[in-house]
Amino acid sequence: MAKDGTNRGGARVGSGRKPKALSEKVTEGKAGGAKYIPADDDLVGEDMPPVKDFLKAQQKNGKELCAEEIYKEIYRWLKARGCERLVSGQLIEQYAMSVSRWMQCEEAISEFGFLAKHPTTGNAIASPYVSMSQQYMKQSNQIWYQIYQIVKENCSVDFGGDSPHDDMMERLLASRRR
Repeated sequence: MAKDGTNRGGARVGSGRKPKALSEKVTEGKAGGAKYIPADDDLVGEDMPPVKDFLKAQQKNGKELCAEEIYKEIYRWLKARGCERLVSGQLIEQYAMSVSRWMQCEEAISEFGFLAKHPTTGNAIASPYVSMSQQYMKQSNQIWYQIYQIVKENCSVDFGGDSPHDDMMERLLASRRR
């Protein structure tokens, strides 16, 4: 309680102990109420849901939007861990679009530079693509943390290894070579 008698402050949200991943609980034998369902050989894999048109739309500058490729890569990564049904398709679409927009901003910064011309005064100002790039990067990181948390809490096998999120800069560099 604060000096003025109001009940402010206290513990921050999410500041406690972080929950262990399900795979760690399983290996320690402390899965609790988690049910382990063995893989059935009779199950037939479902193909990837169709990619929506807005993820593969042609851009105004004539370049292709790479959101479709990112969407497919994330979906394959989730499917390999058995979590594709747990993550909302909209969340995957948002992540793919956010990453592709970030890449577009980075390409614009490379093409036009860090400075722009003010429309009325003509003075040099910071390029708007820089702040847009930062916002898209922040947004894509937040969405990725949501996706990764779902996988961490629900994946009974090791979910580490190559992550599609870690490969964003490689994808940006590869898009410049085209």
